[in-house]
Amino acid sequence: MGDWYRTHMLDAGRSPALWMLIGFVVTFGITRGITLRIRSRKLRGDDESDAAIKDVVVGGVHIHHQVWGILLLLVTGAIEFRVRPDHPWAEVLAALFGVGAALALDEFALWLHLEDVYWSDAGKKSIDAVLIAVAVLGSAAVGSTPFGIDSVDAGELGAWFVTLSVLTHLVFTVICILKGKLLMGLLGMPWPGFAVIGSMRLAKPHSYWARRRYDERKMARAEERYQRSGPTRFERVRNRFVPTGEQTPQP
Repeated sequence: MGDWYRTHMLDAGRSPALWMLIGFVVTFGITRGITLRIRSRKLRGDDESDAAIKDVVVGGVHIHHQVWGILLLLVTGAIEFRVRPDHPWAEVLAALFGVGAALALDEFALWLHLEDVYWSDAGKKSIDAVLIAVAVLGSAAVGSTPFGIDSVDAGELGAWFVTLSVLTHLVFTVICILKGKLLMGLLGMPWPGFAVIGSMRLAKPHSYWARRRYDERKMARAEERYQRSGPTRFERVRNRFVPTGEQTPQP
């Protein structure tokens, strides 16, 4: 394991990305677990005064955990730009950056709507943002590149071709996500074929793409297909992280 890590991660310069991913995923899992526990306790009407885990309130103001995340991002970013530490402190800094990013993106929907929508349908946008971040960080950690182009190919194919390929890849991925096909878009980041297929298929009726671009006839087709197929397994799993209903504050 040590030789593999040194060869494929440390010597390849990917170890900070790996530790950033680990910090991000672990922090998100712990944070969602804590918020779900607090919400469950509130819905039962339990007394929180003696609880070990509860909302953070300072001067009567509920401090959302995105605040701590943003502060951690600012601090770690400033240290990286000023100090640029070597191994192993580069990995420590990357892991802390991942922690801050997870705390901030877990409340992405609150940035977007400028209100507490954590436990509403709109709050699912936070899960989408987290999944996109995991896909990007995962790609950075494993060193995947769009269309399978590596540094050798880039030199042979030319900068313009590589740039056009990357931009095309990004366009298909963004269209796929805007159409509400998040899983296809996530898979399309390392494997562009998924993004191409997803971008050409009918958008989901609740998606940004459908609401902005579909007329009544096409929207009816999208709604009919969505009702016929129902939520995908991916959507059902995602919804477990956001059990919608009565809204409660979170730490």
